[in-house]
Amino acid sequence: MSKTKLFNDFSEVTTKEWKQKIQVDLKGADYNDTLVWESPENIKVKPFYNTDDLDRKTINIASPDWNIGQAIFVQNEIASNQKALNALERGAEDLIFTIPNDKIKIDLLLKNINLENKTVYFFFQFLSSEYIKQVEDFTKDKTVNVHYNVDIIGNLVSSGNWYHNLAADHQELDKITEITNAKNTIGVNVSTYQNAGATMVQQLAYAIAHANEYLNHFKSCTIPNFTFTVSISGNYFFEIAKLRALRLLWKTLAAEYNTNTDCTILAVPSKRNKTLYDYNVNMLRTTTECMAASIGGANTIYNLAYDAIYHKDNEFGERIARNQLLILKKESYLDVVNNPADGAYYIESITQQLAEKALELFKSIETTGGFLSNLKSHQIQKKIKESAAKEQALFNEEKEVLVGTNKYQNKEDKIKEDLELYPFVKTNARKTLIEPIIEKRLAETLEQNRLKDE
Repeated sequence: MSKTKLFNDFSEVTTKEWKQKIQVDLKGADYNDTLVWESPENIKVKPFYNTDDLDRKTINIASPDWNIGQAIFVQNEIASNQKALNALERGAEDLIFTIPNDKIKIDLLLKNINLENKTVYFFFQFLSSEYIKQVEDFTKDKTVNVHYNVDIIGNLVSSGNWYHNLAADHQELDKITEITNAKNTIGVNVSTYQNAGATMVQQLAYAIAHANEYLNHFKSCTIPNFTFTVSISGNYFFEIAKLRALRLLWKTLAAEYNTNTDCTILAVPSKRNKTLYDYNVNMLRTTTECMAASIGGANTIYNLAYDAIYHKDNEFGERIARNQLLILKKESYLDVVNNPADGAYYIESITQQLAEKALELFKSIETTGGFLSNLKSHQIQKKIKESAAKEQALFNEEKEVLVGTNKYQNKEDKIKEDLELYPFVKTNARKTLIEPIIEKRLAETLEQNRLKDE
């Protein structure tokens, strides 16, 4: 049978005809009230989509091959080195190191690791051009792709203070950029906004406004490459669209500065919807979130262990988390299809709407002084709090369901004796330049009340 004649016997169905058929099947029920729902981003989601929903051709967004990442917090160089070697043997492809201080010896950390054609992400909990020079000197003769993720604004956002002060931090940033030759230098931590309760439109707008502060700083010289760290939550199709919209927005923003460099996206499941009780459900949540990150076009995905919010790092939880990604990549072949979301009218429509709404919010931020100015006036914090409160109310009213926690609870479930980490917001009274943006899980208050009754 000729493929060109496969659909010749089927006539096209218009949007109007679809709606008429649906209206008949509804037997008098209102179409909008029954089948159309509205997301927290004020996007109305319809029961079907077609070409009429796109006001232009489908969006051509490159979807790179994605790698499996292994995140390692470095407390001891030798132990972390062994952990990295073991993870690479068991399927990890990229390494993500969090470095807490400048006492960590980079040669011991990377000893015997085959860095050829590997990607290594560093996150530093301090700001030091001298330390980054050590990393650069150790790796410069190797074909390793190093991402330094220097994010002085991200530190201000999460801690409320600069590392030193505005001027000193930017001077150090300039030194680092010179040392790294502007390659993969800048990081933008979008995860903070998501985990604090920002809507997807806010996450996208704040991400590019955050990035724009760096672009403004570097506009007279070579612009470094950017890496966005993004948390993925449970709204599957919207999260796919969010990553695609981020690339679209970055392309639009970068063009204004006459640079055509693409951004790197490092994706990880959100902590906001993770729970203490019925914790095995976290594995289901992270699986769909990692799948969304894959289809959305992340460069590297590292998974969150099902017990990460209450257990210290452990081999079992990390192996399961890594194996989830291996199953998605090696058994489900999510790395085989090129741009799997292309042409899906629903995803294309959401992508466009998210990008347009985020761009509108970004412009509003810029007309009121820019991202740093809005942080200083606490407008960003205020808007995120408002969005978080609305989401929290939906959770409290069981309209946003976390199975096993606010609905379908197992009353016999006990967790108190298993807690190795404090899983709730920690209070630390201190003087800050701005009000920090605090990450908080939806289930915290409910879980604290249940723990009291154990």
